[in-house]
Amino acid sequence: MSVIDILKQHSPVKLSEEMLGRLDIIAERLKSENKKYNLTALTEDEDIALLHFADCLQLFNAYDFAGKRVIDVGCGGGFPSLVLAAEGSAHVTALDSTAKKLAFVAETAALAGIDNLTTLCGRAEEAVKERRESFDVAVSRGVSRLNALCELCLPYVKVGGTFIAMKGAAGAEEAEQAKGAIRTLGGALVDIISAPVPVKGDGHCLVMIKKVSPTPQKYPRPWAKIKSSPIA
Repeated sequence: MSVIDILKQHSPVKLSEEMLGRLDIIAERLKSENKKYNLTALTEDEDIALLHFADCLQLFNAYDFAGKRVIDVGCGGGFPSLVLAAEGSAHVTALDSTAKKLAFVAETAALAGIDNLTTLCGRAEEAVKERRESFDVAVSRGVSRLNALCELCLPYVKVGGTFIAMKGAAGAEEAEQAKGAIRTLGGALVDIISAPVPVKGDGHCLVMIKKVSPTPQKYPRPWAKIKSSPIA
């Protein structure tokens, strides 16, 4: 079965034919270009369908992205940014420090007819200087533990906006450990939504954090400091 055939059976949300066509192009690009760009260890059709696409599609069950400005912090090979942009209703900025991966994301978006995605090359803690609190939503998948990740992501989010951290089975534990950091950075933990991967049964979840007050200007700190001394 192809990636799209598998996805049709197991998608957590209803997909239009237009979006399926875009996801098909993304999948074929991922398989053909992966070695050149070192994008992912997951290259089998079932893994792409479930662990990349279905996993990212869970975001649409948790949040209404229509008309929102979204930043994907540490987008890597384009997940979830390519999937979010393929739906077409939000404007997505894909942020990563690796230019080669961003080239793949931009080229793939163009080939798939996705015109609502832009790329931004830089380190998250540095690129925020000109984009502080300018996004409705920040998302991040598999970048760091939540206490450190909040310091990278919450400064991008407007007051009243949302940070969605895509986490595995340890998501609830990480959220508990990050409560102090979330509060210090202007956030409030509002929900932890179960988002299991179809068939695979992995205990994935979405940690939903509301931006309730401005992030103090001293954050984010340099990455070495964030990593060595996460906010308690």
